Amino acid sequence: MAEELRKSVFNEELITHLSDAFSREMSSFDKKAFHALVFQQDWQDLALKERMRRITLSMHEVLPGDYEEALHILYKVAPTVGGLQGTIFPDYVELYGLDDWEASIKALAFFTPFSTSEFAVRPFLIQDKNRMLQQMIEWAGDENHHIRRLASEGSRPRLPWGQSVPALKLDPKQTLPILEQLKCDESLYVRKSVANHLNDISYIEKDWMLDVVKSWYGKDVKTDWIVKHACRSLLKKGDPEALSLFGYGDDPGVTVTGLSLQPHTITIGDSVDFSFELSVEKPMPLRIEYGIHYVKAKGNRTQKVFMLKNVQAKAGQTLTVTKKHAFKDLSTRKHYSGTHTLSVIVNGVVKAEADFVIE
Repeated sequence: MAEELRKSVFNEELITHLSDAFSREMSSFDKKAFHALVFQQDWQDLALKERMRRITLSMHEVLPGDYEEALHILYKVAPTVGGLQGTIFPDYVELYGLDDWEASIKALAFFTPFSTSEFAVRPFLIQDKNRMLQQMIEWAGDENHHIRRLASEGSRPRLPWGQSVPALKLDPKQTLPILEQLKCDESLYVRKSVANHLNDISYIEKDWMLDVVKSWYGKDVKTDWIVKHACRSLLKKGDPEALSLFGYGDDPGVTVTGLSLQPHTITIGDSVDFSFELSVEKPMPLRIEYGIHYVKAKGNRTQKVFMLKNVQAKAGQTLTVTKKHAFKDLSTRKHYSGTHTLSVIVNGVVKAEADFVIE
């Protein structure tokens, strides 16, 4: 998948499109030079972000040397390039605009609706955190939902693929004024970012993050969605405080019986089918998960938790749950031989376990 993405995003088709677009805006644009700068001998070996950076560096070589003059051309071309391909434009700002804040801030806001400027804002946060956070507070009130999302996404403490901003990891509380503005946002795109931002904080300042979401919960359906999504990592970990916020509690009236696994011995690439029955004595919300204790390369075991379903159970109800789990090697997970354990988890509590072997 990563290989397909790398080739489909930054490829010769894009460079041809950019060459034609730049030529329309700049009569002296050298298509051959641009092509040669991008497609150097190592092009096929470059990773996704390395390809993006190569294109950005190559644009700088053939566009006007004056930063604002180059931006003027990029403004004309950026609306014709979207998605991940469009990250080359904010990347240009990241590389060459740190000394011209006024022009760069305007450019980051302009480019983000066509792609995203979330990665390009990180060096600005590092250079002048307070100034950039104030700018993000202003962006959080923008009429464009892409720009509002940029305020939250760009300031995430643990932004995937993003440059680390140590000051935000050290004290993520600094972004609360941004999140407060966006907690009832009409756009799901923005609300997802706020939830992911809070989920980041749960790894750094869990107690503080829980205090925030508890103060938000139960007042607006849009905010409630954010809170539930923001607590997903804590819920998977079985955090009692997060579970109790949504009414998930350990109850002796919840029982799991008849846990069955087939087959008990498999090889890598096979699947395990499992089933069990869950009974409750009284009405209650149920968060039903299962965990796999994977054997690792050194023989130790680590658990990964998977969601099965959320249920509002009725008094005396019995549920039959079945599931197939595949043990095919992935780029993100390798499997090793040994005894593994499957756990049934209800409201954060292990209710039943069974072993199986990967040969």
